[in-house]
Amino acid sequence: MNMEKSEKGFVATLLLCFFLGFLGVHRFFVGKVGTGILMLLTFGGFGIWALIDFIMIACGAFKDSKGLPIKN
Repeated sequence: MNMEKSEKGFVATLLLCFFLGFLGVHRFFVGKVGTGILMLLTFGGFGIWALIDFIMIACGAFKDSKGLPIKN
């Protein structure tokens, strides 16, 4: 079983999503530039996408651009 974790921090990702999620800043932070741009253009999927990402980060289900879970 692969126990490798992302280099990106859990708290930093969670805070970026909470405060700037509607701009997709947390996605740029973890290396997901393409979806970060989409979130920027749609204001976080009109807030829904940002909320879903926040919940996924808080539950530990959010992954970085390499597919590694964000460490907590």
